Amino acid sequence: MEPKSASQKGMKTTLLGILISFFMVIIKGSAGILGNSYALTADAIESLSDIFTSTIVLIGIRYAARPKDEDHPYGHGKAEPLAGMFVALMLIAAAVVIIVQSLHNIIIPHKAPEWFTLIVLVFVVVVKETLFRKVLKIGEGIESTAVKNDAWHHRSDAITSVAAFIGISIALIGGEGYEKADDYAALFASFIIIYNAVVLFMPALKEILDTAPPEAFREKIKTSAKEVRGVRDIEKCYIRKMGFEYYIDMHVIVNGNLSVYEGHLIAHSVKNKLMELYPNVSDVLCHIEPWDPTAYKMKNEDGNLFL
Repeated sequence: MEPKSASQKGMKTTLLGILISFFMVIIKGSAGILGNSYALTADAIESLSDIFTSTIVLIGIRYAARPKDEDHPYGHGKAEPLAGMFVALMLIAAAVVIIVQSLHNIIIPHKAPEWFTLIVLVFVVVVKETLFRKVLKIGEGIESTAVKNDAWHHRSDAITSVAAFIGISIALIGGEGYEKADDYAALFASFIIIYNAVVLFMPALKEILDTAPPEAFREKIKTSAKEVRGVRDIEKCYIRKMGFEYYIDMHVIVNGNLSVYEGHLIAHSVKNKLMELYPNVSDVLCHIEPWDPTAYKMKNEDGNLFL
């Protein structure tokens, strides 16, 4: 997918998430306060953080999609994983807030939640899980760390809602003495959120550190390059991801007797083919290596040593 269309799709999906999260804050916050459920109120806090982090993702995607300029010859792609890292950190912050308030409510006695809060939670889980699947599918399609992290933020919202549903159900069924089940549910959900946040943080960090993409992708790139006429082999192939785009540096082995001009044409053929086959490849830098028959006993189409 072209980087421009990928960013547009990512922004459209993120805006949808912001709109839905806004309504979730109102619904869960009102039900939590009126229904005496901190687990549901904590859920509303989590949805509020969804709005903030989704806005950061939106800004990150827009900035990452900006074209290259004199000060940023490799583009602005690093803004996208940076936004993803920020989302993960905000997930942890939201979980810490929930932990502190849950422990406070466990210590201080309070009434059991109202039964209607369960209906609200069922609605929330369905909406948030549906949104998670939609956003994650798009995030994987455009290979966006930030969008995928935003999707998992919605899944975390669904997890806290499920935990709240279980806790409130126990409190209502158990009756007197089980009022704190609601708070324990919120506490449990917060640790799940922290775990997911750490899992989401690492891919974004690896992208910032220019960690190599999966080996299967590198092999596909090398195989495609070796199909270009005049290419004998690929000695090195380094790939790094910048937002929605990939940058490739490779050493292409050709006949050592070729002229500089002929080697130059082969390098451009490799670059053009890779950028044509993989629209998300933004640039390919080819270093031409002369073929050494003493090191590589390769024969040409006529059966003679390729000199």
